[in-house]
Formats: sequence, C-alpha cells, structure tokens
Amino acid sequence: MSRSPAQTTLVLLRHGPTDWNAAGRIQGRSDPPLSAAGREAVAAWRLPADLAAYDWVTSPLARAVETAALLGHPEAAREPALREMDWGAWEGESLAALRRADPEGMARNEARGLDFRPAGGESPRELQARLAPWLDRLGGAGRASVAVCHKGVIRALYALASGWDMTGPPPEKLRDGCWHSLAVAAGGGLSVAALNRSLAP
Repeated sequence: MSRSPAQTTLVLLRHGPTDWNAAGRIQGRSDPPLSAAGREAVAAWRLPADLAAYDWVTSPLARAVETAALLGHPEAAREPALREMDWGAWEGESLAALRRADPEGMARNEARGLDFRPAGGESPRELQARLAPWLDRLGGAGRASVAVCHKGVIRALYALASGWDMTGPPPEKLRDGCWHSLAVAAGGGLSVAALNRSLAP
C-alpha cells in the first residue's frame, strides 16, 4: 500500500522494554532480550488492523525480533541496516554516569548533534548513511512496511525526515509506547507522515 505513486509508507516501532532499559543502561549493539515486563507490555499493544498486510522487517537484534514475533510477525525479515547505533565502549553504561564522569567532554560531544560519537562507536550521521541504501530499496519497491527497530534508528530517520540536526530539542518529541509513520520517496528521501500514535489498547 503506497501513500501515492511516488511515496511509500514506513511505520516505525521501537522494540519492547528490556531489563537494560529499566536500569537506564545503553544497549547499542548489545543483545539483551525483552524483560518479562517487556513481553507483557508488547502483548498489550494494539496496532491498526491494516498494518498486518504491510511488509514486516526487523532489526536482527533479539529484542526487536522478539517484539515482531509477539505482534504476530515471526516471519519478519531481518534487516542488518536496522541494527541499533553502535555505542562502542559506552554500551552497558548510563548517560547520567557518563555525564558525571566527564561533564565538559560529554557536553561538547552532545553539542555536535549528528556528529556526536560514543567512544569507539558510530555517530548518528554514520547511522543515517548506513540506512540510506535500505531506504532507497524501500522507496523503489513501493511496498508499505513496518520496521521494528531501536530508539537511535528511529531518531536518525526522524532527523532525516524533519531536517533536525540533533542539536537542541527535536521539532516534536518522540514518545515511547507509540508508532510513527514516514513517507519514503522513490529515491529514498523521507518526510514525516504521523508521529506518536499510541499503542495503548
């Protein structure tokens, strides 16, 4: 299902909660599973019925794969480009602890926006470059899709769609427990269609 002959719908879902989420730990490429509370939360989510007919794709990380399966899509294709941003040596840490340990260094780094880089990791700009070939394929295929992925991936895609450079607050805050919809052009360009649509029953 397409928005128009030149635009394809992309619905973005963040995976359900993990124990690391509850503890405020940065996950990145680390692969903790959903927590028991996370599985319960996902089982209660409600999506529009027409999304069941979309193509479903997921990050290959376990928390995203399990979320897709709990939503009735164990067949969702694994897409490596949807893997979470690499946080390098900071995985397992918390942003609060990193800011306490080096407040000035972290402030300078975070002020770089799209060029923010965790120690040994990748920047949001590099994540966008990693996603670009997949977006190009998606736009060319013209098939509406649901992508189960990660907060960093969703923020990077939203930044592309909105022109946000990740310095200062986003044009609209992306809330948890929601799905978001972007329109993908034939060349892979993005625009915002809908944000913060609740998953609550």
